[in-house]
Amino acid sequence: MKNIIISGTSRGIGYELALKFANDGHNVLAISRKTPQALLENKNITCLSVDLSKQEDLQKVENFLKSTWKNVDAIVHNAGALLLKPFSETTVEDFESIYKVNVFGVASLTRIALPYLQKGSHVVTISSMGGIQGSVKFAGLSAYSSSKGAVITLSELLSEEYKEQGIAFNVLALGSVQTEMLAEAFPGYQAPLSASQMADYIYDFTLKGNQFYNGKVLQVSSSTP
Repeated sequence: MKNIIISGTSRGIGYELALKFANDGHNVLAISRKTPQALLENKNITCLSVDLSKQEDLQKVENFLKSTWKNVDAIVHNAGALLLKPFSETTVEDFESIYKVNVFGVASLTRIALPYLQKGSHVVTISSMGGIQGSVKFAGLSAYSSSKGAVITLSELLSEEYKEQGIAFNVLALGSVQTEMLAEAFPGYQAPLSASQMADYIYDFTLKGNQFYNGKVLQVSSSTP
């Protein structure tokens, strides 16, 4: 039984992933702004209502770890904010809003959990193919895709900084998955993979991927819109 922190659990991949870990007997700290009833009813899941862009909300995570868990085996940084808007209309405030969740939230949550991570722990950041250098890019996603590129570099840096402690940091850059967020970015597009299918992959990678990878970016994409 492992202790797993998952962000962005209100819907889509994060929701499916939280249930999968819990139903397989692991302890899950599910972090999201909204909390689905199915997660609240699962005895292996602790739900915290947290907006990753707010430091006062992140304090809830720190308080929980101090009082309840002695160690954290894995973190899955799955939460993400999306903005679809022409660059000419995208304000500095828009960029700040996206980066507060997609980049600063990842950094803050990792820093809070660091005292509880130990040799063998695995930190998995869910990025996007849009954040991969040289990949196909799409108009209107300047804030979102650039933020996903930023967390790739952050993860690479942290893998170097904490390699002596035996903590692995890896990134999964996802292609198209049929989620609410995809529907917002690409209305009418039908992805080849469901949220549940991708959650299965991330589940296995979170538990075993650090045996094979550290500081790596894996492109998990059968299709990019």
